[in-house]
Amino acid sequence: MKTTNSKSFYFLLGVALTLAAGILSASIFLPYDLLASSNNNPDEQFPQEYKIISPRIPDYMEFAGERVPLENFDVYERIDREFIVNTYFHSSTILALKRATRWFPVIEPILKKNNIPDDFKFLCVAESNMENVISPAGATGFWQFLKETGQKYGLEINKQIDERYHVEKSTEAACKYLQEAYDLFGSWMMAAGSYNMGINGMQKQIERQKSYHYYNMVLSAETSRYVSRIMAFKEIFKVPEQYGFDITANEMYAPLKYNTEVLNSSVSDFADYAASLSINYSTLKLYNPWLRDNKLNNKKKKIYEIKIPEEDNIETIN
Repeated sequence: MKTTNSKSFYFLLGVALTLAAGILSASIFLPYDLLASSNNNPDEQFPQEYKIISPRIPDYMEFAGERVPLENFDVYERIDREFIVNTYFHSSTILALKRATRWFPVIEPILKKNNIPDDFKFLCVAESNMENVISPAGATGFWQFLKETGQKYGLEINKQIDERYHVEKSTEAACKYLQEAYDLFGSWMMAAGSYNMGINGMQKQIERQKSYHYYNMVLSAETSRYVSRIMAFKEIFKVPEQYGFDITANEMYAPLKYNTEVLNSSVSDFADYAASLSINYSTLKLYNPWLRDNKLNNKKKKIYEIKIPEEDNIETIN
């Protein structure tokens, strides 16, 4: 019994010493931590006054002249989701803002010429972030055309030429698609939604649901988010600083300055062809990404316009 009490005494003593050591250690380090955390300087706590907040949703929104029914809680929450996602997907949205100064001046006049509302320039932001990418399904380019659809709307697509990578021509094709969809559905929102799910798919849903308003439709998760995503980009691009994007004008990407060269013959080697134009193969492909091979079998002598950078834009890498 005495031995047990002795062991208990030493055990409790050990616990007490451990606690004392912990308190002593805390007394050494805690004041500095408390001092650092008690600093109320907002510039240090939130660099550039950055805070994680829910982005402001405008009181009134419209897409291509069609009002968005924000009073409907489901519509509001769809819009809210896209504002949050695209405000805080920093890297992607920053790149889109930078690319817009290069590509919107190309896209806007084509939309205007074809009587397509200017808001549709944000559709290609939602589709590809204005980058010549390929989706898992094979949709390609800024406007993400599948091969069959691109060919239907006038794009040349084969192993050597793929005009889905041609911004001007693919924008023209997108205008044809959107006008056809608008003529069919009588709504730009429905035309935009059909761009994501296909005209036939939208027609089937209209017949099934007996509804003609985009926000009254039960659609796939992707299509139901689609128009809201486009509108989120529209508002963020309108006042990016309001959503935390502090990008100066000289940080934006400048439009590409170029001249054109007519090509109406076959080319056996585009590296040699580029050299004949006093540029290199890489520059040729950068300005003309729709050239998909290193040669062109142009037996029918079709006329193509090749973009050549202006001399002051050419930088030689040795």
